[in-house]
Amino acid sequence: MLTLASLCVSTGAWSADLATPRAVVPAFVDWSGGYLGIQGSAGNAYGAYDFSNTSIGGRSLPSFRTGDATGRADLSRNATTAVGGLFGGYNWQDGPWLYGIEADLSAANLKRPVALGAFGDDTTGSDLGLIRVKTDLYGTLRGRFGYAFDRALVYATFGLGGANARVLATYPDRDTGAVALARRDLSYLGFTLGAGVQFAVSEHIALGIDYRYLDLGGSRRFDLGTVPGAAGGPVATQVAASAHQMMARLSWHPGGLVLPPEAEDAPGANLDERFSLHGQTTVVAQGVPGFRAPYTGPASLIGRQVQATTTATAFLGLKLLEGTELYYNPEFSQGFGLSRTLGVAGFVNGEAQKAGAPFPKLRSNRYFVRQTFGLGGETEDVPDGPNQVATRRDIERITVVAGKFALGDFFDGNVYAHDPRVDFMNWGIWASGAYDFPANLPGFTQGVMVEYNRAEFAIRAAYTQVPKEPSSDVLDPRVFRRAGTTIEFEERHILPILDQPGKLRIGFFTNVGNTADFREVVALTQAGVFADINDAAAATRASRRKTGFYLNLEQAVTPDLGVFARVSANDGRTESLSFTDIDNSVSGGVSLKGSAWGRPGDTVGLGTSRNGISASHRAFFANGGVGLLIGDGRLNYAPEQAFETYYALSLSKALTVSFNYQHIVNPAYNRDRGPANFFGTRLHADF
Repeated sequence: MLTLASLCVSTGAWSADLATPRAVVPAFVDWSGGYLGIQGSAGNAYGAYDFSNTSIGGRSLPSFRTGDATGRADLSRNATTAVGGLFGGYNWQDGPWLYGIEADLSAANLKRPVALGAFGDDTTGSDLGLIRVKTDLYGTLRGRFGYAFDRALVYATFGLGGANARVLATYPDRDTGAVALARRDLSYLGFTLGAGVQFAVSEHIALGIDYRYLDLGGSRRFDLGTVPGAAGGPVATQVAASAHQMMARLSWHPGGLVLPPEAEDAPGANLDERFSLHGQTTVVAQGVPGFRAPYTGPASLIGRQVQATTTATAFLGLKLLEGTELYYNPEFSQGFGLSRTLGVAGFVNGEAQKAGAPFPKLRSNRYFVRQTFGLGGETEDVPDGPNQVATRRDIERITVVAGKFALGDFFDGNVYAHDPRVDFMNWGIWASGAYDFPANLPGFTQGVMVEYNRAEFAIRAAYTQVPKEPSSDVLDPRVFRRAGTTIEFEERHILPILDQPGKLRIGFFTNVGNTADFREVVALTQAGVFADINDAAAATRASRRKTGFYLNLEQAVTPDLGVFARVSANDGRTESLSFTDIDNSVSGGVSLKGSAWGRPGDTVGLGTSRNGISASHRAFFANGGVGLLIGDGRLNYAPEQAFETYYALSLSKALTVSFNYQHIVNPAYNRDRGPANFFGTRLHADF
């Protein structure tokens, strides 16, 4: 999954006496020895309890699982929890290969209720009782097997896992009003499998990300009190437990680590190299306190919650022929955005996907071939990097890309605000909000992109598949009937007054997709043809066109200070297909490197956005419509406004920790809700 970059050995300076041996600087960290650390997961751990063989008074009930406390969708039938604690272990290393043993103990707050009445017969009502399951302790003893390169270690783990559980039951007596209580304490022991990566920040400190799956098995069948009354009787059940946990970890290595040089100190890229292998991993933890919310709809933002997302991507490249390259990007993703990535049109976590999962989910996000046709003249050397084999190419060239990719790889780029893994995270700031680029749920599509490039400008166009319907993970195969087209002109300049580079991008897009017309579905609902406007939308979807544009400016003011701005709009007549519920947007901000305070690798950013929707789109939401991301059930319209600031702290060339704050006024265009404040941290590594 993660890069195993070419290992190189840097040597110390020659002594004046040539007989003196050279000091050898290792190409990778030696992780041998003992270590201690702390670990935690805020909203990126999931636990499930499966009840089975349950009976009340001898009557068998169907199996059921704990659900989500919000009463909405149940996060793939798993319950979110926070986990954190201590770990320690010992490593042995032979060259780059590592093996070791580790133990950890973590506290948790997994609590979920199960209502018994929902599983009884029609005569028992809904108040037979409530069973609550609680876990507050997890522990593992694991072996580790890994590979070290540069400052990183990639490893797999396996071993034993355990947890406690308390099953608490409350059974009301409807005749007397009394309440019967029951409790059972359980212990689980099972196995755990996982993987992780860690990075040496200094000689004694390392940061890492660790995933583990725990299959804790099931309990024996046990008694759990008695439900009073004629419909009741003795309760018996058994419970199986499992968990997915993603931990951020900080470890201390008292024996010290010998560090290799930073990657940029290594020799330059070899233009004859045919392979490229890189990777990235990003963890975002984000929380929102409570805010004013007099009512809640099916796609509303919920206050007082914390969620986290994790992605890990491999960037594999192969130069088939000179000018012909093949790339493949498998990616693991885990976790959910706040409220399952719902409730804010300019959503607050750019790493959050609509296809979230409580366990690491593997997707082939990119696979494409790139053919470059040089047109002569001046050339440029392109170093090895993610999805780029080191090469020399003509500046004036035609490039053709065919396969699966993200339109953001080529369109609407901006050096200061375009990558939520390292800069702004708000969807309305890192992208043109009204640009409804075709994509599946994780943000990728299939098609062809063609670009003509010169030193002064570039013009590019793409023809790609669209989803089969709004927010669908399935791309429509009928590309000659339904597809998306994007054209962008990119102008490059040196601003004379500042003598600094800048770019202006102008983009136009038109999508033909299976969508509903807002005016039509509002009229049908108000006429009583449909009781629910969302049923009207689903029933009347047909091939319809949505068009729009964006303007995108980036300008360096000094080598450390840059500004950016975007303006975008679409026709606002039909449902959006892929991105979000924005018909017009204005955004901008500044990005400043930390050279002035002695931290040139750090970045601080300030950005803001203002998003709006058309009049017919407002009527859709006011009548109970649910869009791609929002839907409060009604609407007191006002533009959605966002402010975001972040500080990205560079710990090494490959490792960055960011602190993020966002303030959203009128989330989901609803002045009845909010304002809401969002606090986040982000750990990102690439190599």
